[in-house]
Amino acid sequence: MLTLSNEIDFEAFLKAYLNLQGLASAKSGASKQSSSFLKATTTTLLHTISESEKASYVAHINSYLGDDPFLKQFLPIDQATNDLFNLAKDGVLLCKLINVAVPGTIDERAINTKRVLNPWERNENHTLCLNSAKAIGCTVVNIGTQDLVEGRPHLLLGLISQIIKIQLLADLSLKKTPQLVELVDANDDVEELMGLAPEKILLKWMNFHLKKAGYEKPVSNFSSDLKDGKAYAYLLNVLAPEHCSPSTLDSKDPTERARLVLDHAERMDCKRYLKPEDIVEGSPNLNLAFVAQIFHQRNGLTTDSKKISFAEMMTDDVQTSREERCFRLWINSLGIVTYVNNVFEDVRNGWLLLEVLDKVSPGSVNWKQASKPPIKMPFRKVENCNQVIRIGRQMKFSLVNVAGNDFVQGNKKLILAFLWQLMRYNMLQLLKNLRSHSQGKEITDADILKWANNKIKHTGRTSKIMNFKDQSLSSGIFFLELLSAVEPRVVNWNLVTKGESDEEKRLNATYIISVARKLGCSIFLLPEDIMEVNQKMILTLAASIMYWSLQKAVEDGESSPSPSPSNGTCTATPDASPAPSVSGEDEISSLGGEVSNLNIDDAASDTTVSSQLVNEEFTAVE
Repeated sequence: MLTLSNEIDFEAFLKAYLNLQGLASAKSGASKQSSSFLKATTTTLLHTISESEKASYVAHINSYLGDDPFLKQFLPIDQATNDLFNLAKDGVLLCKLINVAVPGTIDERAINTKRVLNPWERNENHTLCLNSAKAIGCTVVNIGTQDLVEGRPHLLLGLISQIIKIQLLADLSLKKTPQLVELVDANDDVEELMGLAPEKILLKWMNFHLKKAGYEKPVSNFSSDLKDGKAYAYLLNVLAPEHCSPSTLDSKDPTERARLVLDHAERMDCKRYLKPEDIVEGSPNLNLAFVAQIFHQRNGLTTDSKKISFAEMMTDDVQTSREERCFRLWINSLGIVTYVNNVFEDVRNGWLLLEVLDKVSPGSVNWKQASKPPIKMPFRKVENCNQVIRIGRQMKFSLVNVAGNDFVQGNKKLILAFLWQLMRYNMLQLLKNLRSHSQGKEITDADILKWANNKIKHTGRTSKIMNFKDQSLSSGIFFLELLSAVEPRVVNWNLVTKGESDEEKRLNATYIISVARKLGCSIFLLPEDIMEVNQKMILTLAASIMYWSLQKAVEDGESSPSPSPSNGTCTATPDASPAPSVSGEDEISSLGGEVSNLNIDDAASDTTVSSQLVNEEFTAVE
């Protein structure tokens, strides 16, 4: 029997086993390829990681973060070692990488950057990282803070891959690159283009240029269709003919052709993150990254002012764009099968809304009456959306004069109104589950307001607001005091401004969002929402902080106190009951919020809680 000192990990066991298997095969004259997969990949607890991808991501990190004031002492990372996973264990690297992908997502003042972090500080960094990753569109359903603390290679690489992909595909939208309108012939196709995933737009762009170059075979993926390197050769020849080499297409060896393609790209100043073998082997992630780099460096699209003006007219106003962004990120955080790229386009066949309804209200959807995409017959889309409306009415949503066809036609106002109610219903249900053992009444927006004011009052501070459209909220001081009230150590008051000028307000608002995420709140609002006192988003923030505080009381009652304020991301943000409405003008906009990818996990709602601890939290609103 093995003692603790004699135990080996699975990785060591697997290598030893394969070595013995290889020796046995050699003696019997069998094939010696039994352990060949280890040459290209590393296997960890039955999960494989690509060494080529790891090398590519390391090169990307070294390139973009090499000058970072804090990280430069640890960079460059050696591609041949596991230094990447060790460096990621404190959370700083991942937070910085998120800011490279979407600048300004994290207020770096909120990152704990001491050389040696205690477990609490490290957990805060990882909580901040995961909530911020969701806020830029990453799917983190199966990743927890403990996975990051332990530096699990396959999960870390999966997260890093998503973050880098978001960075590389950032320009692939009409809003960022109006010239993309050249890819479609008729105006009717522009809406279809807006609804495509960035990867699909990239393929459409590639085929657009390949057709001009005389390449007859359409490229439908970033793997097998690119293995021979010919598509790359044609693409680069049409985009950068000045660097063209005839020998590229003349070469009979795919590996040699791939090498010449990479040389061509390098002369165009494209970063070289993949090897010829990666092209020949058809690595989808690395090929996607390579094509995205080519697009970023030289997209070869026209500057036709008429077409560009039309594309700019198709984009939404600022407020609509913000709401669409919020709902898109919230839906993607739920962990459903469909990934949302554009809410207004993706809901039109009804299937996405049925998936969300089934997630927030399990069993509510009759799947036998639903049609799964792709849906060619228009009436099938209407049927799906009609079922969405029926379920919404059963859930007491306000849907006066709303029909399924309104969604099929893409009525943005009605789509946003429905999603607001859907998000709100979800959070109310989660909060009711959390509070079931305390037998409390349903929370209203007035309760949240009273709770927030009393929470601050009990700390001896004097900030108080009359409602969630109180203009004093724009300074950010109220929310910083509220965050400090629920967790005293989370706010560094040396970083807080008076919140008088616009710049001071922005600094405070950015800090508030990062501190809330660091605490464990899964929120999708922007600094502008606080600065402009966006009533709905302000209420979601207050509700999110309240939920975290109540959830902490529940967790403290279930087990012995943890050294960390939160053992993961906040599972949900509570919402107000339908009445009274905050403004009195819109019965569906009294409260909304954000829910993390873990919000359907019953673990948070089915456990026995200490009613004493929870009731102590509720005394502030009674």
